[in-house]
Amino acid sequence: MAEITAAAVKTLREKSGAGMMDCKKALTETNGDMEAAIDWLRKKGIVSAGKKADRVAAEGLVAIASSDDGKEAAMIELNSETDFVAKNADFQKEALNIAKIALFKTKGERDEVSAATCNTQKISVNEIVTNLVAKIGENINLRKSTKLKVSEGVVATYIHNQVVPGAGRIGVLVGLESAAPKAKLLEIGRQIAMHIAAAKPEALERSEVKAENLERERQIFADQAKASGKPDDVVKKMVEGRINKFYGEVVLPEQVFVIDGKTKVADYIAAAAKEAGAPIKLTGFKLYVLGEGIEVEQKDFAAEVAATVKAAS
Repeated sequence: MAEITAAAVKTLREKSGAGMMDCKKALTETNGDMEAAIDWLRKKGIVSAGKKADRVAAEGLVAIASSDDGKEAAMIELNSETDFVAKNADFQKEALNIAKIALFKTKGERDEVSAATCNTQKISVNEIVTNLVAKIGENINLRKSTKLKVSEGVVATYIHNQVVPGAGRIGVLVGLESAAPKAKLLEIGRQIAMHIAAAKPEALERSEVKAENLERERQIFADQAKASGKPDDVVKKMVEGRINKFYGEVVLPEQVFVIDGKTKVADYIAAAAKEAGAPIKLTGFKLYVLGEGIEVEQKDFAAEVAATVKAAS
């Protein structure tokens, strides 16, 4: 009987995404043969989908699908437990498939997308995800879905850290209403989308900034200004000045365009419209950053593996 080391368990877990005890058992059953252990895990299905559902899924892919005329696009975030799964061909295929279902069969809302039926497989997106869980052996879930549409113009798209065409770790949709040529609008929209991926604006206009965020910033600025010992009327002007600066950091048209580091986004759009020969209106944007907002427990993985192997010996 081959010795099952902590390193072997760790390697198998990274390759398969399975739990440590499952990896230890698979290696034991296959006398330490790594490839045979992977086959054993696949044949056994590891654990039920229900058991996997309580594990944190913060990796995966953001995927985008666009209509042929360029006027609509949908974006989804399909999460898994490990980044290894994002390299799985079945996972990639279904992430892109779900994005297309969101685009062509729904208004983009996540629950609606989950219930929508795939034309080719004749099953719902929920069932597609469940099948992926059984096949891959990780907790997988459709976390987000959205859609953007324009009546005239384009919805430009951008994927940052692309894993396969149309899917990666950051996705952006940008709506541009205009009679300008489609190719030119897509070029302009891509530039804006790249800016969004880097600068991560919170709103399209000042009125959309969350009230709680604005109030928190206002209070911080007020406390800082009062500490200066200046008169109240001066403090008030200082606070308003800082608030305007804050808007410039979070409102997309007021941000400094990262492409050149000096022009505001609104000014870039105005210049681009002049060059394109038609007015351009920025109607909306969507930004997905993979796993953003998901709390992931940080663990000493090496110590955890060693303890598991010791306990199972």
